[in-house]
Amino acid sequence: MDSLLLFFRKLAILFHREKFSSEMEEEMAFHREQQEKALLSDGAAPDSAHYAAKRQFGNTTQLKEQAHELVSFHFETVLQDFRFAIRQLRKNPGFTFTAIGMLALGMCASIAIFAFVDAALIKPLPYRDPSRLVGVFESIPECPQCPLSYPDYLDWKRLNTVFTSLDLYQRNGFLLSTPEGAQLARGLRVSDGFLRTLGITPLLGRDFYPGEDLASAQATVLLSYAAWQQRYGGKDDVLGQTVILDGAPYTIIGVLPREFQFAPARSAEFWAALHAPNSCEVRRSCHGLMAVARLKDGVSIQTALADTKSIAAQLEIQYPDSNRGQGAAVATLADVIVGDIRPILLVLLGGAGLLLLIACVNVTSLLLVRSEGRRREIAVRGALGASSARLVRQFATEGFLLVGIGSALGIVLAGWLMRLLTRLIPTDMTANMSYLQDLGFNLRVGAFAFTIAILCMALFSVVPTWRLSLASLRGGLTEGSRGSSVNSWSRLGSNLVVMEIAIAMVLLVGAGLLGKSLYRLLHVNLGFQPDHLATLEVDAPDDVYGKDESSIALERRVISEIEKLPGVQSVGVSHLGIPMDGNGNTTWFRVIGRPWHGEHNDTPQRDVSPTYFTALHAKLVRGRYFNENEDASKPSVAIVNQALVRKHFSNDEDAIGKQLSFVPVATKPIEIVGVVEDIKEGPLDIATPPVLYFPLNQNPSDSFAVVVRTSQSEASVLPAMVAAIHRIDRNIAVHDEMTMTEKINNSQTAYLHHSSAWLVGGFAAMALLLSAIGLYGVVAYSVSQRTRELGIRLALGAQPRAVYQLVMKEAGWLAAAGIAIGLACAIAVATLMRGVLFGVRSWDLSTLAAVALVLGASALVASYVPARRAASLDPVEVLRSE
Repeated sequence: MDSLLLFFRKLAILFHREKFSSEMEEEMAFHREQQEKALLSDGAAPDSAHYAAKRQFGNTTQLKEQAHELVSFHFETVLQDFRFAIRQLRKNPGFTFTAIGMLALGMCASIAIFAFVDAALIKPLPYRDPSRLVGVFESIPECPQCPLSYPDYLDWKRLNTVFTSLDLYQRNGFLLSTPEGAQLARGLRVSDGFLRTLGITPLLGRDFYPGEDLASAQATVLLSYAAWQQRYGGKDDVLGQTVILDGAPYTIIGVLPREFQFAPARSAEFWAALHAPNSCEVRRSCHGLMAVARLKDGVSIQTALADTKSIAAQLEIQYPDSNRGQGAAVATLADVIVGDIRPILLVLLGGAGLLLLIACVNVTSLLLVRSEGRRREIAVRGALGASSARLVRQFATEGFLLVGIGSALGIVLAGWLMRLLTRLIPTDMTANMSYLQDLGFNLRVGAFAFTIAILCMALFSVVPTWRLSLASLRGGLTEGSRGSSVNSWSRLGSNLVVMEIAIAMVLLVGAGLLGKSLYRLLHVNLGFQPDHLATLEVDAPDDVYGKDESSIALERRVISEIEKLPGVQSVGVSHLGIPMDGNGNTTWFRVIGRPWHGEHNDTPQRDVSPTYFTALHAKLVRGRYFNENEDASKPSVAIVNQALVRKHFSNDEDAIGKQLSFVPVATKPIEIVGVVEDIKEGPLDIATPPVLYFPLNQNPSDSFAVVVRTSQSEASVLPAMVAAIHRIDRNIAVHDEMTMTEKINNSQTAYLHHSSAWLVGGFAAMALLLSAIGLYGVVAYSVSQRTRELGIRLALGAQPRAVYQLVMKEAGWLAAAGIAIGLACAIAVATLMRGVLFGVRSWDLSTLAAVALVLGASALVASYVPARRAASLDPVEVLRSE
């Protein structure tokens, strides 16, 4: 209460200063009169008593100011400091714009990248108690986190003791029937308790009932909010309506909330009940379902992992043919959703932080140079009675202005940079990054920006004040501008420049390694020629083209129609994926004639047309391609890649003619008739696995991909390809039209490497520029302070070359020290970056040498101008000015 009363009293005094001053004047006059009367009573003369009383009472003006400061907020002096700071900044526009620009640049990069880190790694998932949600996987050596089979899921759900619920989801593309024809719509198949596990309640309608995901239940579906708005106009009467998906009627039972997002769903429009099992899901060896679970209270991930591994071990004993060598894995749902993005984001945040550090070092150097030039001014202010606190407050005010303006500009630029980076993300990747939907400024990003601003403000206020202590300032009245000040500045400024160069070295090495990694990634041997290659996906109605004869006829008709288009050289068709698709379609096989003990030879499978390899320009190493007449009535045949030959056959063994068989259920023999060069199947940064290729006519499908080799621009052929397919049947859905070059460049692996290389490269380029500016500033200031010395040297006969050597030697030592320190730091940082590098060692000698050379050259260039200025001094003019 006392403090509150004091606060209001101070506030009243602040806004009634004239009244307070009048009362203070009356009180001081009263005390002077009393003192004068006492002196008169002691026998002093009237004039002597009057002046003695004034002397004893002290300086009236100073006492009034002290009294006012004791009971007020110092607002007036603060305003004075602000006005003075503004005048100082306006008097030095070069310093002001440079400092604000550097600070804004550093803050822009740091805030923008932190916003991405916050969205992906810090912001909690928008579900009930998200820390208790985990992803559950089956695990084999070739696939540490693999989907579950439906029978295994049922066993895990029944036997586990660590989950309150365990549910499934599977991405699915539905063929949506519309009056305009069939369209492909993104969807998700989920078990009945999936939304309850996440803690999500539909905005409209209801959730799935228990048991509504069984094959015997009625087909029901939930709409996403976007689908409800775009396809049904946001009308409430959508509930109970029927929608035709894949030729089957589904009843709409609800609408999901607007803010609901689930990254693995890739912006799914239709959320259908699972209705398992289908032909694949009845088999324990068919793995295509992802699982999400909610941990019981008090159960850790380690406990859940131990429990699921125990269940996997039981199933391995119970079902040795299908579950041999099959373990379990558990990870937080946040880690499942973020995936491989975490290390890239941390690298970018580190790069942005280093750039901010260089910017702060440069601004600090500018402030120190400026404070050295103001030594006499501040010394005079100190000699005239300015307190240390008042001088500190003056520097703090100037620092506050710089940081305030720089922060505001940095925040504006950060918002623009966030929008730019978001637009540069490919559409397919954006669908997998739903956590970026709310990217922007929030409480956490604001707190991060505020923390940076406070730290910068403290740095820019304390450092100049620390350099200009009150004692040295008063000594500055006699020191002038030479002597110890230049020596102390040279030491401190040199240390700051060494730090800048070291940080720039780290950023440049990181950018060099990422750039080299990107180059090697994009030049990896694909096993085919991606240029002049167009691709698209075809999904035909199952009720029309579901039978084998109809599927084969459709495939041949599509090839025939596209071959007629101008510029088309060859057309191939593939089911279960094309190059660059790591879609997890695998099969288990064994080599007939060799001992087999239940081992899992898990290998990707592709069903392709006879012209597929020709269209890709893939190289046939041995044997032959498929024939058009090799259908289900003919003996089963296969083409294998070289990776499979290397893994399963010895060097002196010819794979051609060898026979394989599917497992765990034995099938008729499959003869190997050809070996092709390894075609990149899956991400660019993953080694090509052994692959089995089968004739599409022996396993036809009404959903397939088309690859087209053209003699003209492949992008120009895509619209004609779509039109040709729709001429066959407008109910055939065509999607994912793109060139193979676009497919490679827009793949997640290539994009992440590409974006990280460019961003860190941009940070490094700015760091190089800032470090060169910092070195130039230190050398130029040193030369300006040593003008008299250099003039005397020249007057005594020193050659300009000697002055060049003197100045550039100083810069060379600074650059060498910074490069040496930076080299050690760069190797350490690069070691931490191993996870984001491809085909490059963290201590790549060529990169380290190139960066050191660039930094050394930039240091020489930065020091050349001040060295030239020093060598061209006129000794007579220098000495005359002294």
